[in-house]
Amino acid sequence: MSEPPVRSPDFRPRLRLGLAAAPNGTPDTLALFDPTRITRAAVTLTRRHLEWVKQFTGTRTLREIQLTAATASLHELAELVAALDETMLLDGPTFRDYLTGPVRRPVCIGCYPEAPDAARSAVAELFTAPGGPGLPDFDAGPSPHGRLRAALLPHMDYGRGGVTYGWGFKELAEQTDASLFVIVATSHYSPCRFTLTRMNFETPLGTVETDQAYIDRLEKQYGEGLFDDSMAHLPEHSVELEVLPLQYLFEGRRDIRIVPLLVGSFQDRVLYQSDPGEADDIGRMVAALRQAESEAGEPVCYLISGDLAHIGPKFGDPLPVSEPQLAASQVRDELILDRLTAADPSGYFRVLTEEGDERRICGFPPTWLTLAAARPRTGRVLHYNRSVHPTGHESVSFAAAAFYE
Repeated sequence: MSEPPVRSPDFRPRLRLGLAAAPNGTPDTLALFDPTRITRAAVTLTRRHLEWVKQFTGTRTLREIQLTAATASLHELAELVAALDETMLLDGPTFRDYLTGPVRRPVCIGCYPEAPDAARSAVAELFTAPGGPGLPDFDAGPSPHGRLRAALLPHMDYGRGGVTYGWGFKELAEQTDASLFVIVATSHYSPCRFTLTRMNFETPLGTVETDQAYIDRLEKQYGEGLFDDSMAHLPEHSVELEVLPLQYLFEGRRDIRIVPLLVGSFQDRVLYQSDPGEADDIGRMVAALRQAESEAGEPVCYLISGDLAHIGPKFGDPLPVSEPQLAASQVRDELILDRLTAADPSGYFRVLTEEGDERRICGFPPTWLTLAAARPRTGRVLHYNRSVHPTGHESVSFAAAAFYE
């Protein structure tokens, strides 16, 4: 039996989890919004509305809510529910249609402009800003280091990640002829180890297709569980911030496709000091990636989306970040980067276990997985930087690196 329409007295409204409310500048009203930016719309609530929506738990019909809310009419309740559904603040038909739809909409507007030309200019600055490598030379000859297999990029916002993005993407643009990019990205929102999506990715520069046949092969080789979290990709920035530069680089040059794979925590492996490849699910994913690539019938380039150390009170440390702490963290980062240069996932893991991953290296899982699956011969660090808050509230370090066979 199908669910009643949202305006029906028998509809059971349920707000989406994780919403927030804040003053919107008008007395006695609040703006209800989505902090994850899956939707950028907001709905203005009066104090009466706020009392009503507290009952939007999915357990009571509009008629039942109206009977307990003496100041509400069925018409008013239905109008509010319809507005919440239309803006995807309600766990209702509009939001569910989006969850199962073909296109994942951008959530990082603001990190980059919404207008296409302005977005292009913002990406160009990642290459041309002071300290940047300059725009790619698409006629550059082959690298003396070998054929590019993978590139590590930050997923900091562009304002802080800056030219580190440019250094990584310049090498990628000049040294791969691939049109298919497997984006192995840090998962920030999901408890699942691995999460795929079949959704295509939309940005101001258009929509990039997700390679469905590649997804099929990964699912076949890995087994069940890759689509358990239907929400994981919607608020996630770590894939989106790599897609826009890919579009900018290859716009008008080649039709690119992506495979968006989110990788969750490997903290259990660090805790027990047990090599990630010994875990059944991680081992299966390594094998699935290798098999899917072997059957691709075309060049495949991996793109790792991951940052390095996260330290400071923002991440749970007791004291503001100090200069001695920054210096010590950079020394540890250099140990990690040394293992990247050697394309040594086991050595990378040993560095993390020695420090207990106390600096929260968010790029560890996707980097380890990519090195294990792609098996490059060597690596090269292209750029290293960090963003430090003026009051020491946080510091995040990140790097661009390239891996060759």
